[in-house]
Amino acid sequence: MVAGPINRPQVLLPQVNNLKPLEADNLIIGARRILWGLFKKVVVADRLAFFVNLVYNNPESYHGLSILCATIFFAFQIYCDFSGYSDIAIGVAKMMGIDLMRNFNKPYFSSSIREFWSKWHISLSTWFRDYLYIPLGGNKVGMSRWIFNLFITFLVSGVWHGASINFIIWGALHGLLISLESLNQRKKFFNFKLPLWMGTLWTFSAVCFAWIFFRANNLHDSFTIIKNLFDYGHSFIAEVKQSTGTDLYNFAVGFPLIFLLLIFEGFWGNRKVQYYFYAYRSVRFLSYLTLILLIAMFGVLVSQSSFIYFQF
Repeated sequence: MVAGPINRPQVLLPQVNNLKPLEADNLIIGARRILWGLFKKVVVADRLAFFVNLVYNNPESYHGLSILCATIFFAFQIYCDFSGYSDIAIGVAKMMGIDLMRNFNKPYFSSSIREFWSKWHISLSTWFRDYLYIPLGGNKVGMSRWIFNLFITFLVSGVWHGASINFIIWGALHGLLISLESLNQRKKFFNFKLPLWMGTLWTFSAVCFAWIFFRANNLHDSFTIIKNLFDYGHSFIAEVKQSTGTDLYNFAVGFPLIFLLLIFEGFWGNRKVQYYFYAYRSVRFLSYLTLILLIAMFGVLVSQSSFIYFQF
């Protein structure tokens, strides 16, 4: 209930108070959503976590590409961990006949920070919009107050994650970026539009940089990671090889799993793909079987790992 999807009582409580008998369609839709959530959590997130923990818990020992890869891995780890949990929660609720709101909408395909936040943890970002940003005046005020409202909203979202300077910096960075974007949109300091792929690359890079403060164990480690990120005087191969065989395996499968996730999410928005999925039982069966096999082959099933957002 606290991790999300955070649903408004006027939407959720009438459904809880008027539960209906279990329906076959709801059970199927819910189970499908749970299966997809399990793939994202136990295959992608938990597999990436090994290399992320290795690097971020020993930041002095890694440099350049090692830190870059670990940071990209964490971006997808936290996304798959949290959106995977959300899918499982939505799926369980659906099996009981309760509709929870969508919490993620392919955020890493965003071409701006504003778009990213309209697709990341949607239930929380809309809560901050309705109960903090709009009561402060939203954009119905002067320019300086509007920028203040944007910045303070994201600063508070950082504090919401925990009383840590790292979370405050993370929130402040997003507040600064979205304020600059909004200011430029109104004042047109840079009156040109980036190609979609460049906007997406810039947004992902900015989000990943902010994730450094979110994931690092403390402020000192954050600055060590940033400093070592730009140090390419060390052998990437040697740093990876100093890891154990298991760590090498987890690193090797990391990017293929990310690529597979992006393929799945990218193609799911295609109407023709959705048509074949829903029109042909064999396509659905093969899809389910593929996910089950991936979970069985690559899922981290032997050790328990908590959901990241359960700590907030």
